[in-house]
Amino acid sequence: MRVIAGQYRSRPLRSLPGLDLRPTSDRLRETLFDILAAARSLTDSVWLDLYAGTGAVGIEALSRGAREVYFVESAKKHARLLRENLAALGIETGYELHEREVSKALPLLETTGVVCDYCFLDPPYRMRGTYEQTLGYLSQSRLLRPSSVVIAEHEKKFELEERFGALLRYRRLEQGDAALSFYRLG
Repeated sequence: MRVIAGQYRSRPLRSLPGLDLRPTSDRLRETLFDILAAARSLTDSVWLDLYAGTGAVGIEALSRGAREVYFVESAKKHARLLRENLAALGIETGYELHEREVSKALPLLETTGVVCDYCFLDPPYRMRGTYEQTLGYLSQSRLLRPSSVVIAEHEKKFELEERFGALLRYRRLEQGDAALSFYRLG
């Protein structure tokens, strides 16, 4: 696993063995960022990387010029690994790591005035109800602006709803066993 492009291009990222942690593949991350960069510049963007795991998506965003990434990861060993990945790349600023459940972190971020351009969520696939809970909360929150894009990574065979409150899916992309669903306020 590596950073695909930008300032930290080709630098390695560590993961953990086993199925407990399932980082977004290099190929899927590359596709995701190609799609997003084709629509608008990622420079100075603000990101939420929810269920961050290794931090690969948020680190990729920082590498490509994001101003700020808010990582949310509740598992202590995954948060430790994320910190190690940031330190190995020499990333000291431009991020906050919230070591708590997403359901607790989102209201906290909202009360501090965070508004994101992009929100990426990739909960463990077995936690299917988490998608509805998280997307439902985001659809009603002040964390999003009208131009914000919310991306959910999920199993290809798991069909997410077209709409979660005010969030409407405008694109679905499949690659390997994974899929990305793209949402906007609509």
